[in-house]
Amino acid sequence: MIGLGTRTDKKTGGAKHLGPRLGFLGVGWIGQHRLKSIAAARQAEIAGLVDLDPGIVAAAALETPDADVGASLDELLQMDLDGLVIATPTALHAEQAIAALEAGLAVFCQKPLGRSESETRRIVAAAEKADRLLGVDMSYRFVRGVQKIQRLAEAGEIGEIYAMDLAFHNAYGPDKPWYYDPELSGGGCVIDLGIHLVDLALRMAGAPVAAVTGRLFAGGKPLGGEKNRLEDYATARLDFTSGATANLACSWRLPAGRDAVTGIRERGRIVLRFSRPALFRHGAADPRPPARPLGRPRGRGLGRAPGGEPPLRPRDRERRSSRRDHRRDLPREKLIAHRTVEIARAHTAAGENPPPGRASRQQNPFVRIGPS
Repeated sequence: MIGLGTRTDKKTGGAKHLGPRLGFLGVGWIGQHRLKSIAAARQAEIAGLVDLDPGIVAAAALETPDADVGASLDELLQMDLDGLVIATPTALHAEQAIAALEAGLAVFCQKPLGRSESETRRIVAAAEKADRLLGVDMSYRFVRGVQKIQRLAEAGEIGEIYAMDLAFHNAYGPDKPWYYDPELSGGGCVIDLGIHLVDLALRMAGAPVAAVTGRLFAGGKPLGGEKNRLEDYATARLDFTSGATANLACSWRLPAGRDAVTGIRERGRIVLRFSRPALFRHGAADPRPPARPLGRPRGRGLGRAPGGEPPLRPRDRERRSSRRDHRRDLPREKLIAHRTVEIARAHTAAGENPPPGRASRQQNPFVRIGPS
């Protein structure tokens, strides 16, 4: 098991108390953000780094000068690590995670864990056999608003949930070419964004999925069985054995009036929305403020700031600050592989069970893994 210990400080030669020794396989955008957060929390030692891009790994090494830089996964596995953090193209997750688990390391992997149910089951089986911790980056379940909704639901304070609407729309698409190769990514916006919605719907419903229907679109047209194209817009309906239902929608490059729009609406009393208006732009050098969404302007009667945004009332400022900082306060998720594992195949089911009169869509499973 991973534990705290005392090791020799490379600089002083003395002993220092550290957390688990972690290796990072892939230190691009998400990998570097995760590395910086863990380093700032001082709960673990960043011991090893590997990335195929020399410039990227050099930048990461500046943040963690005590870490050893390797050239491959095999070199990482020789660094006396306790755990491995994986943020590489999806097609590599299974091979890399299984190798680390078989070497006795705990694994935290960027979502999706695998491109298909079979790949995911192989990884979970390897974690069970090795009796190692296996975590997946299903980060939205730790947003404070989501946790509050779940606590209210579990306490019976909002009654029985019978319908949910969940959406995740990005005004941008992935910036790496491999995302658009079905063999490397395993899918389009559903496996990239919709996986979070399915994870939240499963947690809120608290019941297995009984039936799924869905539609996939590419470039504004229904996506048929072309295996070389990926969906950039998708809708799905999940019906649960409890009788509850969830409507899901996700997209890349949707002109939503802002960079990212994410939300949960549950029939009755609960509405949760959080957006990320400053993380991305269509062009890094674009100085223009993001376009305002259509509809009633916020802060009516309060005037507008020079950039076009009305001034925020104190309660709106507090809400926006809470949304902006939700990732900073995320607790560490620990998933134990030998506990109950749920495999959600909503994308596959959406392809196999289209609404009546619709052609079968491209099959592309995605995964939700969580503790019982």
